Amino acid sequence: MAAASTLQILFKPYKSSRNPYHNPRRNYSRFMCSVASQSTPKSYKITLIPGDGIGPEVISVAKETLQLVASQEGIQLQFHEVLLGGAALDSTGVPLPDETLSAARQSDAVLLGAIGGYKWDKNEKHLKPETGLLELRAGLGVFANLRPATVLPQLADSSTLKKEIAEAVDIMVVRELTGGIYFGKPRGFGTNDNGEEIGFNTEVYSSSEVDRIARVAFEIARKRRGKLCSVDKANVLEASMFWRKRVTKIASDYPDVELSHMYADNAAMQLIRDPKQFDTIVTNNVFGDILSDEASMLTGSIGMLPSASIGESGPGLFEPIHGSAPDIAGQDKANPLATVLSAAMLLRYGLGQEQAAQRIETAVLETLNKGFRTGDLFSTGKNNMSRRKRY
Repeated sequence: MAAASTLQILFKPYKSSRNPYHNPRRNYSRFMCSVASQSTPKSYKITLIPGDGIGPEVISVAKETLQLVASQEGIQLQFHEVLLGGAALDSTGVPLPDETLSAARQSDAVLLGAIGGYKWDKNEKHLKPETGLLELRAGLGVFANLRPATVLPQLADSSTLKKEIAEAVDIMVVRELTGGIYFGKPRGFGTNDNGEEIGFNTEVYSSSEVDRIARVAFEIARKRRGKLCSVDKANVLEASMFWRKRVTKIASDYPDVELSHMYADNAAMQLIRDPKQFDTIVTNNVFGDILSDEASMLTGSIGMLPSASIGESGPGLFEPIHGSAPDIAGQDKANPLATVLSAAMLLRYGLGQEQAAQRIETAVLETLNKGFRTGDLFSTGKNNMSRRKRY
């Protein structure tokens, strides 16, 4: 089966379930390949990118999980592993080999472990592992990054906040992924009129870039609790003033969604003070990068959070939001659940296999119910487990 020709938004309510990921209270939406709504062969090409650090370890567990679920659901998955980031630099001299981008584009979905590490920190920008990831996202045309932050009942005590503040938190951060200051030009180094060295970047967004991410966020909010908070710095940044103007304009098409605006610094504070006030958050690339990492700590560990990056055409990119953690790589300590849950998002959003996705999520919940924890979640009275423990 070739990669989907079009990736479009299909809005369907959750089925009633006791699984917290599928709480009918949310009436949450799904993104799926257009082909997923049609009668298609259950055979898919999955590009695996282990990457660096703990990436190969967590991808190994996710692959094993996908294989097991595929056998239970009668799905055929063809896996192809490629290089990205530091591993690609060491092998080919570039962070994103042509073979990797070609394989990713020809697949139905891409699952990534993690990239980066101390070894390559001093490389020039074009030879940094992170550059390869940015180029991969751009090459796939993914622009919407979905990052759920749900505090599961089993992990409410693991949150860095008091239980009464953290419990029942259920936030979806919708981050614009391919625009803004990470990609804006001009950028670089130079000297100012006084002869001092300077570094500079440019935050720039077009109307089409803001409009499309806003629509994604409004559609998601519509199927959740009908509340959307747009985060910007419109009090000081022209790019944010423009962002707010466009989001407000799009809001007229969604009268059933309550839109609010919040400055990024206040949003960072409110996520700690009263996180339950948020339902769906939409924001630009750099603010989304920061705020989604902050939101991750509400859940107890960044090792629990998956993400999906999707575009208007071609395969989606699914990855945990944690880094490569080179300090624990190879020690069997890494929490694989964010990658396993990313695999569930891959099944749901990338392949349209809802039942298979729910199988994985239910297995994760049952593992937590039994008291098993990796080191990042470990607490007194629980059973410490390695990444290889079958769940």
